[in-house]
Amino acid sequence: MSAPLLKVEHLAKCFGGIVATDDLSLAVAPGELYAIIGPNGAGKTTLISQLSGQLKPDSGRIAFAGADITTLPMYKRSQRGLARSFQITSLFLDLSVLDNVALAVQAHAGHSFRFWRDARREPELREPARAALERAGLSARADRPASLLSHGEHRQLELAMALAGSPRLLLLDEPMAGLGPEESARMVGMLRALKGDVTILLVEHDMEAVFALADRITVLVYGRAIASGAPADIRANAAVREAYLGEQEAAHV
Repeated sequence: MSAPLLKVEHLAKCFGGIVATDDLSLAVAPGELYAIIGPNGAGKTTLISQLSGQLKPDSGRIAFAGADITTLPMYKRSQRGLARSFQITSLFLDLSVLDNVALAVQAHAGHSFRFWRDARREPELREPARAALERAGLSARADRPASLLSHGEHRQLELAMALAGSPRLLLLDEPMAGLGPEESARMVGMLRALKGDVTILLVEHDMEAVFALADRITVLVYGRAIASGAPADIRANAAVREAYLGEQEAAHV
């Protein structure tokens, strides 16, 4: 097996008396789609926030491409090839779809934020923006105001913005949140198309999507990993079924 692109060792994070990340270790291989699942309050978003640099861990180590990034700020992690999407989209709704992604290209490149006119005109920004829109299935919407997109298309736009910097690792936090069946199926198709080209760490509640996409899965409960392995192993794990999957399956009865 090749050296991991992302390696987390003994990560810990507490908020007062609440343990959000509890001695967590994991390794994500290049090209892998690695899913993190668990019930509400399991610490999934807290983990993503530590990996992206939004939160500082209390202890432990995060390595990316062999380098220790535990104390690096978000923008330096972005420059090294980490990109994050959020549970709640944050878009410039008055700008076009293409302009939103052009601004993301510019931000990933570390340019000044005196950017409004340049981002609309410069081919070195617009060409990679169009390529990102193509990968996210939004080329036909490039010139539309972002405000006119559906919720599912907003999710696709957020994915395009995350892809704008040609990341080596995508940290995706609930990309299927709020999507209907058709929109979820479209997002699954796009993520499947990215597999192998971009390493993905996926936090997601949609178990159908997780089991359709993931190469490996870690299950968190109260910040601690109770199981890690291939999807078939996770589905068959009695502790996982008791802690999480049984609750998910009961909700669909």
